[in-house]
Amino acid sequence: MPTPLLIGLIAVVALVVSGLAGSPLVRLLLAPNRHRRPGGGELDPAEVLRGGRWIGILERVATTGAILVGYPAAIAVIVAIKGLGRFPELRAGAGVSERFIIGTLASLLWAAALGVAGSAAVSAVV
Repeated sequence: MPTPLLIGLIAVVALVVSGLAGSPLVRLLLAPNRHRRPGGGELDPAEVLRGGRWIGILERVATTGAILVGYPAAIAVIVAIKGLGRFPELRAGAGVSERFIIGTLASLLWAAALGVAGSAAVSAVV
């Protein structure tokens, strides 16, 4: 019979890996994603979407946690909060909204995969 400590350890590892290892993966995916403004000059979506690293970490931890506790419907709330919070910045240009969508989907897929893996690991030891 597994101890609650082992189950807790699996959950903590899944949450930490989800939150922290997802950042470099998303940044790598978004690295070549710079766009030109219609009037010339360079638009850097990363500058428009400031705070994205911390928002992404919290998003991934919340998503992974929602799956680990068996409440994946909470992911809809996470996405809604993120979208509403970023709405003003998303109107800045196509490059910004594109970066937001790509980053969010990559982040959510990573977090969901770790949530499912963590749930499977807990099920395997129970």
